Amino acid sequence: MGNQLYSPVLQAHLSDVEKALPAYLPQDNKAPQQLLYEIMSYACEAGGKRLRPVLVLEFCRVCGGDTARAMPFACAVEMIHSYSLVHDDLPCMDNSSVRRGRLSAHAAYGEAMAVLAGDALLNRAFEIILDPANRSGIPEEYALRAAYELAGASGAGGMVGGQALDLLYENKPVDLDILEKLQHGKTAALFEAACAVGCHIAGAGAEKLTAAREYGMQLGMSFQIVDDILDATATSEQLGKPAGSDIEHGKATYVSLLGVKAAAELAKERVQKAVKALSVFGNKADALCDLAFALLKRKK
Repeated sequence: MGNQLYSPVLQAHLSDVEKALPAYLPQDNKAPQQLLYEIMSYACEAGGKRLRPVLVLEFCRVCGGDTARAMPFACAVEMIHSYSLVHDDLPCMDNSSVRRGRLSAHAAYGEAMAVLAGDALLNRAFEIILDPANRSGIPEEYALRAAYELAGASGAGGMVGGQALDLLYENKPVDLDILEKLQHGKTAALFEAACAVGCHIAGAGAEKLTAAREYGMQLGMSFQIVDDILDATATSEQLGKPAGSDIEHGKATYVSLLGVKAAAELAKERVQKAVKALSVFGNKADALCDLAFALLKRKK
């Protein structure tokens, strides 16, 4: 599987994630709850960029760690991201029946089972990273720090909190400060955590950890701005999901507040800050620099 956003080193991470991820999902064809397992796999197998697990592995690598040991954590991050998409698409949230060019989980399997599959993916992620077999060779303190980082980014102070703000401010006036808080939680928090998790597994020091978090935060915010621009300017066929859904649901976006041109400038500024944060890693971070600029120019 190829991805034009990725340099060879990141492409190798992507390939490794695609191979490893299915093995971490529950598999039992004879289990009474097999349908639940099927939906969990369905939610994770749609592909996408796998940005977050790739970030885990690459930050582990640039910090001198063993990416094989970071793989369970990378797959756990992807499960959390996948669960968030399942829930985001629900009728009570964004009410989207299409995701990545195919039926969203609730459209394919029903709302109730989609909710349960999302719940199961979130819990499965922490089962994986707390499994002693998956922590073999990693100092306990490193693994616990990674788990704590991921839990914080996933909860009320991160992704769930951002989604709550997204719902609370539908069809209401929103200034840039509120929008930034909303999108930091909903999108950037998991980017930030993914970068930090890779550092934790490698045992990186405070300077590198701070730099990784800054890169992840700025990259995540830029990613969301580009998402807003694409939602307003691209077609549904290009995106693999309904275009213009933000306007339809009365959501404030960077485009609605700033316009396309100013939003694009803000995205560029954030990418420049992300790249600047990587200076502590020297040329080891070249692939991460290239990724930030490539994401700025993406078309979906």
